[in-house]
Amino acid sequence: MEDDSVPRAVTPVVLHFDATCPFAWVTSRWLLEVERLQPIDLRFRVMGLSVLNEHRELEPWYREFNDRARGPARVCAAAEALHGNTVLRDLYTALGRRLHLERNNDHDVVITESLDALGLPASLAKAAHGVGFFGPVLTSIPKGDEAIRLFQATRTLAGTGAFAELKRGRGALDVR
Repeated sequence: MEDDSVPRAVTPVVLHFDATCPFAWVTSRWLLEVERLQPIDLRFRVMGLSVLNEHRELEPWYREFNDRARGPARVCAAAEALHGNTVLRDLYTALGRRLHLERNNDHDVVITESLDALGLPASLAKAAHGVGFFGPVLTSIPKGDEAIRLFQATRTLAGTGAFAELKRGRGALDVR
């Protein structure tokens, strides 16, 4: 028989979730039930299936699923950056309820409704369609005004919808 007078250590549990993954959703709801019944230190962390499977060969339907998963993951990451880790529990619940229980596959609507329901800034939805680039690849560290000019130029390119790539030789760093 257990001695209830001896305090038990609270078990830390970190759930890495992709909001679009039905298996992560089920696991999260189970862990919330465990948390309700016994003390655990449950924390939520964003994990993107699209990043995890980026270089894997996938069936076409699963590649499309992964690619579409980027939007909700980016919004969760943006919300966490702006509001801290604790926002993820409620945001994931809001997103997941719409995605998995209501079966709404329109990610833009799901994101907008979820942000609104939590009183989070609607501007966070822009992260779903944020532009990502590899680079810039630099051969030396820009300093001072040059660092600022490069950053501003990179932002300008990132904000140009038609921009795809800019590349030139790297001089001495080129493999021969």
